[in-house]
Amino acid sequence: MDPWLEIRVIKTNIKMNTISLEAQPRTEVGKKATKALRKAKLVPCVLYGGEKNLTFTVPELQFSPIVFTPNFNVIDLTVEGATYKSVLKDIQFHPVTDQILHVDLMELVDDRKITVDIPLKFEGLALGVRNGGKLMVQLRKMRVKAFPKDLLPELVVDVTDLELGRSVKVGSISFDNIELMNNPNLPIVSVEIPRALKSAEAEEGAEGAEAEGAEAAAAE
Repeated sequence: MDPWLEIRVIKTNIKMNTISLEAQPRTEVGKKATKALRKAKLVPCVLYGGEKNLTFTVPELQFSPIVFTPNFNVIDLTVEGATYKSVLKDIQFHPVTDQILHVDLMELVDDRKITVDIPLKFEGLALGVRNGGKLMVQLRKMRVKAFPKDLLPELVVDVTDLELGRSVKVGSISFDNIELMNNPNLPIVSVEIPRALKSAEAEEGAEGAEAEGAEAAAAE
């Protein structure tokens, strides 16, 4: 039996998480200016992907709900009265203090696909778990490519029918208008057979073999 479980996931209308950032344009550059910004708890930032790149600063505390969360968020960035929809592209931390040193955002353009990481969410009580197995999550985020209108805050996978010893792999799931970029053979989630259950099955198999052997000997 194929150990993969094939799942067709239909996109549902899930509301995207949106967080607002209020920014100030950055006019001065260079190490001295950057050091002064960080001392004032301001983070140097760049917005890429639009008609032109924008440089700006944001108070470090505003990044807390964006950085310290497993959720995927769309960011409404406001600079001098103009608002840009964007997502987090890259973030740099101080290696000792974990202070945010620099942030890159990518603007969402309606007719341009974007590649992002979206968290996976598993729903349902797996059949294998009901039979004594243990659910093992191998992948918590999926790299995807899609138009902004098709992005989802999370990718929901129903594991209700997942049996003992079987797994769901990247290549066995799909979402409307979303291209999955991870290796198709990469396991996402599986149900592991516990050692005690394996031992019990092995003992039952041995006992069954012995019984069959005894029956055969008696027949002879």
